[in-house]
Amino acid sequence: MLITGQARGIARNVHFQEFHFHLWEPARYGAQMPRVHRIRECFASHEPEEVGDEADRRAAVAVILRERSEGLEVLFIERATRSGDPWSGHMAFPGGRLEPGDATLRAAAERETEEEVGISLRGAEYIGRLADLQGHRRFGQHHMVVSAHVFFLEDPGSIELQSSEVRAAMWFPLRQILDKDRHVAHPSSQAGGMEFPGVLVGEPGRHVVWGLTYRFLELFMEVIESPLPDRSADFDFSGFSDS
Repeated sequence: MLITGQARGIARNVHFQEFHFHLWEPARYGAQMPRVHRIRECFASHEPEEVGDEADRRAAVAVILRERSEGLEVLFIERATRSGDPWSGHMAFPGGRLEPGDATLRAAAERETEEEVGISLRGAEYIGRLADLQGHRRFGQHHMVVSAHVFFLEDPGSIELQSSEVRAAMWFPLRQILDKDRHVAHPSSQAGGMEFPGVLVGEPGRHVVWGLTYRFLELFMEVIESPLPDRSADFDFSGFSDS
C-alpha cells in the first residue's frame, strides 16, 4: 500500500493508493522468509559494528516490521524533495538526525518516526540494531554516521505523513525483497548517471530502494539469514571513490 498525504494537522488530506503484490510463490522467491520469532533469535546473537568518531554528525532510522497473514511487511518512506538534503527524494526508512534532546540514537529514531509518519514506537518491541553506516563523500554524506534500529509492531495504526519531510509511505512484503524481477539498476544524477543496485518497491523509476537504505537492507537480510544476492559483478564502480 502506498500512502501519500498533505500537511499534518487538523485539515489533513491523506490519500490511499493500493499496490497489488504477487502472492507467495516459493519457486519465485526461494526459501520461506523467517517469522518474527526467528528474527528475534537472529538479532539476539548479532553484534553490530559501530563506526565514526566524535566529529561526525549522527542520525538514526527505524526498520519497522509488522506481521500480516502472508508474512512480514517493512515500512519504507519516500522522502520529500528538498534543497540541501543529501537524501532528497530517496526511498528510505523513517528517521533523521540526532537532536540535543534525544537521550540515545534509538530515541532519535523513535522521535523522527512519530514526527514523519505518525507511528509511535514507544510500545513497540525492540528487536535490535544493525551495523552503523557512514554516508559517501560523493553525495555530501561523509560527515554523517547513521544507525538503524529494528522494531516490531503488531498494530502500527494509520500513517499520518509530515509532508514537509515525507512525500509517501508504503508497507512492502519482506519476501518480495528477494524477487529477482524487482532487482533493478538505479541511475544516480548525483553520480553522473552511474548505476547502483536497487530494489523496486512501487512505481518504476520512482520507488527504488538504493544507496544507503539498500546497504541497510543488505545488512538486515544478512542478519535474518535471507541474504540478497551479490550483485557487485553487475556494476562498474571503478570511477566511484570516496576521495
